[in-house]
Amino acid sequence: MNKVETLTTVEFVYEALEQATSYLKQYGREETAARILLQHELGVDYSGLVAAMRETIEERQFEAYWSNVEELVEGVPVQHLTGVEQFYGRTFQVSPAVLIPRPETEELIEETLKLKRELFGTEEVQAADIGTGSGVIAITLKCELPEAEVMATDISEEALFMAERNAETLNADVHFAKGDLAAPLAGRKWDIILSNPPYIAHHEAPSLSDTVREFEPHEALFADRDGLAAYETLAEQVPELISRPGIIALEIGSSQGAAVTELFQKALPEARVYCKKDINKHDRMVFCILE
Repeated sequence: MNKVETLTTVEFVYEALEQATSYLKQYGREETAARILLQHELGVDYSGLVAAMRETIEERQFEAYWSNVEELVEGVPVQHLTGVEQFYGRTFQVSPAVLIPRPETEELIEETLKLKRELFGTEEVQAADIGTGSGVIAITLKCELPEAEVMATDISEEALFMAERNAETLNADVHFAKGDLAAPLAGRKWDIILSNPPYIAHHEAPSLSDTVREFEPHEALFADRDGLAAYETLAEQVPELISRPGIIALEIGSSQGAAVTELFQKALPEARVYCKKDINKHDRMVFCILE
């Protein structure tokens, strides 16, 4: 991308923010990222940034800030530049080795917690998160259900390293295991099994934002057989692992509701299987309830 030189000397924090916001708008990037990066550079929250608007910004701070702004223009996700993302009210560390947590996954957890209360009440449960990435599902579940035993799996050692760091930072006692999908869970039963597996079809890659396509891990994004490969494997593995009563919770692509529902209804004929829409009215979750 050939960028027009727009950088001018600034003295105050508000000038830095105005210049960066205009620069990002010029190249069609998310303008709010300018504020997030400036908070990161100054080490302040939103209130602190507002309070500091008329303060001077040091030259070295502005240079570091502008360097990150230029990375944003090239498509680097703001979360890779700050190293963190907010999820379910907590701060998680992220890196290019893991998917950046998204709000839709918070809805998967919200519905799972509701179903847990309905099915198990205050009973202790054993829960597993398949393909944990940065650990947001497993760690959030443990933080929300401190009495639960939680295990998480991933095939990527780099992802597990990041998840373990997050668990330590957030004081969440989660057990992590390396392996493909549900393989590490074999040999016992689980009350709750969750997964946000790769579900984007390879042919859909050109339609993705370059921020996602070029900078997030492809093994966590794309799946064979029109994005259904992981669900087909899970539908074979999970019936032997889920307890009765039990809950299976899956995040899906917006066009996969009918296919994934059918897969799991065939795998578990006795289960109540339903697809739930996200806040944007897109099919986003499939739940299997065994009573």
